[in-house]
Amino acid sequence: MRTLSGAPDLALAPGHWVTRDLVAWPVDAVPIGVDPRGLDWRLHWSAEGGIDPAAREPVSWNTGELTLDPDGLPEQVLQRRPHLRGCLALRVAPDAAGQAEQALRGQVLLSVHQPSGKLLTAGSLQVPGVLDELYAAATDARLGLTWSGGAPTLRLWAPTARTVRLMLWSTADHLHDAGRPFEATREPDGCWSIEGAPGWRGARYRWEVTVFAPSGRRMVTNQVTDPYSVSLTVNSTHSVIVDLHDPGLQPAQWRDTPQPRLAHPVDQVSYELHVRDFSIHDKSVPEDARGSFLAFAHDSLGTRHLRRLAQAGLNTVQLLPVFDNATVEESRERQRGPIKADLRALPPDSPNQQRLIRLTVVGNPYNWGYDPWHYQAVEGSFCSTLASAEGAGRVHEFRTMIGALHAMGLRVVLDQVFNHTASFGQNTKSVLDRTVPGYYHRLDPLGFTEHSTCCPNVATEHAMAQKLMVDSVVLWARDYKVDGFRFDLMGHHTRDNMLAVRAALDALRVQKDGVDGRQVTIYGEGWNFGEVAHDARFVQARQGNLAGTGIGTFNDRLRDAVRGGGPFDEDPRGQGFGTGLFTASNDAWVNGDGYAQLDRLLADTDLIQLGLIGNLRDFWLPSNSRRGFVRGDELEYNGQPAGYAAEPDEVVNYVDAHDNETLFDALTLKLRPDTSMPDRVRMNTLCLALATLGQGPVMWHAGTDILRSKSLDRNSYNSGDWFNYLDWTMTDNGFGAGLPPEGDNGPKWAYFTPFLADPRFKPAPGDIAHAHAQALDLLRLRASTRLFRMGSGHAIRTKITFPVSNTHHQLPGVIALRIDDRVGEPVQAEWGSLVTVFNATPLPVQLQIPGLTSGHLLHPVQARGCDEVIKSTRVEGQWAAVPARSYAVLVEPF
Repeated sequence: MRTLSGAPDLALAPGHWVTRDLVAWPVDAVPIGVDPRGLDWRLHWSAEGGIDPAAREPVSWNTGELTLDPDGLPEQVLQRRPHLRGCLALRVAPDAAGQAEQALRGQVLLSVHQPSGKLLTAGSLQVPGVLDELYAAATDARLGLTWSGGAPTLRLWAPTARTVRLMLWSTADHLHDAGRPFEATREPDGCWSIEGAPGWRGARYRWEVTVFAPSGRRMVTNQVTDPYSVSLTVNSTHSVIVDLHDPGLQPAQWRDTPQPRLAHPVDQVSYELHVRDFSIHDKSVPEDARGSFLAFAHDSLGTRHLRRLAQAGLNTVQLLPVFDNATVEESRERQRGPIKADLRALPPDSPNQQRLIRLTVVGNPYNWGYDPWHYQAVEGSFCSTLASAEGAGRVHEFRTMIGALHAMGLRVVLDQVFNHTASFGQNTKSVLDRTVPGYYHRLDPLGFTEHSTCCPNVATEHAMAQKLMVDSVVLWARDYKVDGFRFDLMGHHTRDNMLAVRAALDALRVQKDGVDGRQVTIYGEGWNFGEVAHDARFVQARQGNLAGTGIGTFNDRLRDAVRGGGPFDEDPRGQGFGTGLFTASNDAWVNGDGYAQLDRLLADTDLIQLGLIGNLRDFWLPSNSRRGFVRGDELEYNGQPAGYAAEPDEVVNYVDAHDNETLFDALTLKLRPDTSMPDRVRMNTLCLALATLGQGPVMWHAGTDILRSKSLDRNSYNSGDWFNYLDWTMTDNGFGAGLPPEGDNGPKWAYFTPFLADPRFKPAPGDIAHAHAQALDLLRLRASTRLFRMGSGHAIRTKITFPVSNTHHQLPGVIALRIDDRVGEPVQAEWGSLVTVFNATPLPVQLQIPGLTSGHLLHPVQARGCDEVIKSTRVEGQWAAVPARSYAVLVEPF
């Protein structure tokens, strides 16, 4: 904070107006050596801005007294806002507190003066706290569009606005013309509403909001689309009035096909898929449907692939963002991309492919979509035509896709990104901040928007931001029949946010809502970083904080232990259990000497064993690295407890995802370079098995079953169709498409070039087909018995052991897991005992396994499966002989 040696910077907002009668001000915003008890504290507000806190008398603004509270901030305030601990507490005089509603509709700031009246310092105030208190009733408001008697009512929450108008364009109006204005009525809860007419159906609209913008310290009149838009014009220039209950927007298959159900959340096996990736290269799809929602409704190579997976045991498709994003050009006529013939003519290790793609960023039809613009509207670039992207057509085509997937027996999970928006402030693609400035985004100690998520962070700890989150999820579940939600960077949300989402979904019932919300699964990225890390601002929805909620988090412990290294390594050749650490070293310096490799392999083995039993915090595990029994939460992962779940449905196991290198690409970099392609296929399957045969839900990255490569690209969010290649003909896995984009991969090009240039590292169609067949057998195995999906922490603790771990029978690179269903209440009626052996080493092993008997046989799925190598598995007494780079499931009937 600058003082009178230089005028105060009123763009800074170090203070917080917490409740009607309470302001928090940081101690370090008071000049050093000055006792705050002897100062004169003032609150100023103005409808038009222009406050000069140095003036002796107010000119066009109001001033109220503030009194220092020696007791400090109340404990209940600090419990909700722990980052304010240590701030001074200032009580607002009753006359000023009584004008809070009016004050918040303009500029608000605090000034500090010496008893003589001389200004010491001043700054603006962050106001979300007081807005939440004054307008708490708005959490029950029905925002956006509601319908009654065939006519719409439109409602917007804008408590700090001075005036609000609705600008309307009929279906016959040109959007470049000025819309017809309608004055909105202000309601006590800070909402503004207007009742429309039946003829408004299909009309386009915007809200015109006159509001004080702190970023410019002036009143502005913004025309914004509706934050609760359910449909939009092309490129989201206008909201569209659409009735989601209109029978004309309900495809028969979507309306009549029952939603697939899970017996338990641990049954979920999902395939993470981008809508455009699914069909843009599939010539069996009609050209106008490629890359669109409608591709899922055609009989094509892609849909046949999904049906094969579904028949084997896959039950869920997890879609990357399909809500309206701020990046992709929605008009197919204006989309631009490089000429594929030019790309194909270039060498496999050339840097020119990525250069050509970079030249077409403007108008690029490709992006993952993690840049939210409108949370409740379908993204228009996935529509088949320009006409269908315009208004209600988005709704119909998206529902067509949902119905088609349900008809395949596949549930649909949507990726939700409430942790950030694409823009903030007065940016033209900023909806929330131009409607209620300074409210929806999380601010730093000086009032600037936090960006730890990579984009403007959304403060879902604020009541109406949480409401937007909950209302949006309910809309997708109720009005589109979505079956689950994956929350991006969920650790940036509060635990209460996620519990509110869960409660709202659980309240949905078939009789009144058409869906059973209790069947909807929710999980997300529980990472712990940024300004909210370690519960600095609230109790986060992160790993370790969600035990007992049934809300899942992704298991990076198992992922890193299987793959080796971490997602941000400078040298990508770091090995793990599934990539040859110690047992088939690639001789990269990053792996250390043999002693270091063995120590790390034993620690990785512990993490994988923990992942196989659902990362339970209270499972007593025979630790290979600690040489004794330890609880799951006593094992360590990057300075945190490795085990954190109370039940197995609270952890999602995976070994690759849209982020970071695909599994095939990771294996390319990490396995010994002289590893043959058939062995690389086996290791691909083994890595998948370590995730798939565990007790928690499972996620596969789309194409991992067909060795999908992104030519080593670790972050392909805008790398175009070229690097995000997905080929259902199983002819080309995408490897060797050139050096991946320099922005995220350039420092590693020196590692990549030798692999991309060497044709030995590109699989043949036969290798891809064999990988797919092995993956299908793996799905069949998981689906064949409830023993892989017991769904209960008690059953896991009772029935599962690792009979070889931390004994003289243990071999590096080998895991043996036994499930004894004769102990306790049986969970199924077929197998009394099941033993799984994972052999990640390049040699066959003979392993003595206590509890194994000659009555154990290779599981029927493997015995009649595609893998001839695994059929050589033998059991003699307590000894099992398992081939190299294989997993064997041995079962004994009751």
